[in-house]
Amino acid sequence: MHFISKIKLLVITFCFSLPAMAWWGATGHRVVGKIAESYLTPKAKAAITQILGTESLAMASNWADFIKSDSNFNYLSPWHYSDLKQGLSFNEFKNELQHDTATNAYNKLNFLIKELKNKQLSADKKLMYLRLLIHIAGDIHQPLHIGKPEDLGGNRIRVLWFGDSTNLHSIWDDKLIQFQNLSYTEYSDAINHTKLKQRTDWQKQPMIEWFFETYQLAGKIYAEINRPVSRLSYRYNFDHIDQLNQQLLKAGVRLAGLLNEIFK
Repeated sequence: MHFISKIKLLVITFCFSLPAMAWWGATGHRVVGKIAESYLTPKAKAAITQILGTESLAMASNWADFIKSDSNFNYLSPWHYSDLKQGLSFNEFKNELQHDTATNAYNKLNFLIKELKNKQLSADKKLMYLRLLIHIAGDIHQPLHIGKPEDLGGNRIRVLWFGDSTNLHSIWDDKLIQFQNLSYTEYSDAINHTKLKQRTDWQKQPMIEWFFETYQLAGKIYAEINRPVSRLSYRYNFDHIDQLNQQLLKAGVRLAGLLNEIFK
């Protein structure tokens, strides 16, 4: 084999062997986008098509992770999460999040909603902001995106997943989802079963309540972890798969609600 070809092969092999470094992982975000598409109003669907063209919500959902390869977009990193200390009451949580001036998922999601309602927004900004909104609406339903600041939302908590060393954040980003061994279309079809009242109730909740739900779930996840290293496998999946699926489903339904409101 030619030397250059060997180098190319090694690079390709290396890239595909790297661990997933994404929020909710590519599959999780695509599940959220696919579910959201099923609940769009005709008007919202038309407006989104005008912005995204042939790109689906599912495929647009991963742009915010993909763009991390470009250092010019490093400033977007804190848009993905809102880490707070554990043990806050709802009122304490609400006060802290709403008055936090640092860049976080809560204030940036509100920013994106406001900007996308602006009829004068340029086409390139519409595309970027829509992709970011799709992604961040998914992120905030991943429990450890509203985790503790001192452990970076579980990134510093080492665990074993079927004997392999990883971290708690990665379990909820990617490992649990990949363990189901489903494509994003299979996954969304399997869990996307809702009633109108359920969707209405989820969508009409103030966004601060979405964040608090996730924050409370994060607290339960933290409480279960034994130190120094927890060994997680089949039982962890058994105990948490319903929570995982509920979060993905809520994220898709609520994303559709946001988009329907923005493009009404």
